[in-house]
Amino acid sequence: MNRNYAALDLETGAEMPEGENWRDHRPLGITCAALYSPALGEPVSWTGTDPDGEIADRMSEEELRLLVRMLLHLQEDRGFTLLTWNGAGFDFDVLAEESGMPEECRRLALNHVDPMFHLLCKRGFPLGLDAAARGMGLTGKTEGMDGGAAVRMWKEGEREDVIAYCENDARATWETAAAAEESRSLKWTSRSGNKRSLSLLAGWLTVRQAMKLPLPDTGWMDNPLTREAVAGWLENNTGGLK
Repeated sequence: MNRNYAALDLETGAEMPEGENWRDHRPLGITCAALYSPALGEPVSWTGTDPDGEIADRMSEEELRLLVRMLLHLQEDRGFTLLTWNGAGFDFDVLAEESGMPEECRRLALNHVDPMFHLLCKRGFPLGLDAAARGMGLTGKTEGMDGGAAVRMWKEGEREDVIAYCENDARATWETAAAAEESRSLKWTSRSGNKRSLSLLAGWLTVRQAMKLPLPDTGWMDNPLTREAVAGWLENNTGGLK
């Protein structure tokens, strides 16, 4: 592998109607977060703590500010490259709002690797983590689980199971990105059953690098997802990138 990756995932506390823009339902709140890298050992997870010492409904702003500072330390001082699946369009955007540290989260997001965003910028469409993991011959996400189920389970008190799910997603993100980079190709099966791949001869691009790729041909799509719709929040007030 070209980099020392540490994969991040987080879970939110608001259930969103299927097909709607999640940004219309913010603030979402963050219930837990997880980080995985073989260099760090077993997955590391975070939750909030209530006055009784129990797992809180949400992580507080101060708890999330500590998480942001720790991620910056890993990225800028310890030489790790942070890794997410859709972190450019979700995780770091949510973290920026919930922590009250938007500029720091922009810095984290721009300098991290998001394979889904790399694919979007290169080919013009996204790919889910589970499809990518299974395309690479890996187990993928926890069977029967998704973000909506995690929200419901958290509310019902099944919090340890949600934390385990978050940790597994972080591990699956790392394993999928690592397998693709090692084989120099991300492989998956399209909805029509065709085998597809993305060449990775130069490895994964950071979000900042991916945003500089030429726009792909999306004329064959009815309603293509744009990189601006996903990561437009990373632009500063002058329309540029920091």
